[in-house]
Amino acid sequence: MNANILASLISLVSLLPTLAQQSLDSAYRTTGTAVVAAFDPQRQVLQRSSAVILNGRQELCYGIVISADGHILTKASEILGSSTWDVTVDATKYPDAKLLMTDPTWDVALLKIEAKDLQPVVYAPTSDVPPGTWVVANGATTRTTRRLLAGIVSAKIREIPPAGGAALGVILKTKSKSLEIEDLSEKSGAKEAGLQKGDILLTIEGRKVKKLEDIATILKDRKAGSTVKIVYRRGEKELSADVRLASRSEMFTDQMNRNDQMSGEFSNHRSGFPRVMQHDILGAASVVGGPLLDLDGRCLGMNIARANRAESFAIPVEDLKTLAERMMAESTR
Repeated sequence: MNANILASLISLVSLLPTLAQQSLDSAYRTTGTAVVAAFDPQRQVLQRSSAVILNGRQELCYGIVISADGHILTKASEILGSSTWDVTVDATKYPDAKLLMTDPTWDVALLKIEAKDLQPVVYAPTSDVPPGTWVVANGATTRTTRRLLAGIVSAKIREIPPAGGAALGVILKTKSKSLEIEDLSEKSGAKEAGLQKGDILLTIEGRKVKKLEDIATILKDRKAGSTVKIVYRRGEKELSADVRLASRSEMFTDQMNRNDQMSGEFSNHRSGFPRVMQHDILGAASVVGGPLLDLDGRCLGMNIARANRAESFAIPVEDLKTLAERMMAESTR
């Protein structure tokens, strides 16, 4: 741990008994000036090596700079509702980012901007850090300046299975002799892949589907985040698409439990990840996509979901490095 940061944190802790007798002075709260100042070296890393993904003036999410010439990783499901993206790195805005590819298993997208001499994140050697370890992530942002939020690692690395099972996200006409789509969930993989009302499903993964039970049989053992190849008919044309299976809880976020109702903002896609680090940084749902830093400013992982009022998830650095290298390689083939 950086000595100056450690000294600052010890000073803050020593003040707490006195301050707690009344109420904690605003400067020493989580987002207070004294606390934020203690983490300024990490904020500088966020300034240079995290990106803000925008659709016009709307801030969609954050991203991670992974190459000097402009490759950016971000959360796919937060950006796929838009067709154009601008990216801000440090104080420079880069228009018309290109979407190179997505990985549905991790819900990660690879963007490319026309840039040079960017400063990529430095990966931490391991994500195997004990609970209670201090971490830093993007908070809110101004037009040119990254802000930060600090917290701690709050659980061991683990899988987060999909909630509610996997589904295409289509509603089929009940009185039709074929599997004709009557409607689609706005947050479904079918919608993302371009399927439309009136399309008729023919095959899934090469197997003919003639009734709803056929679809259920094919999808029953598949996980949310995986993809299936669908052949369908639109008018006189036969088309195909790779469709991401979404969890039912992701598509139907209006069906909230009591904990969700108390949680404020949370990510639509917050389950179905192979491995996550859990921490207690609770920014808005739109701050996902950026790096999770240790106190040396190294990237411990990529923030991928705000799960609820007490949990946020990040892709561990080992998985993130492998994912980044694979996506970079596949995008250049």
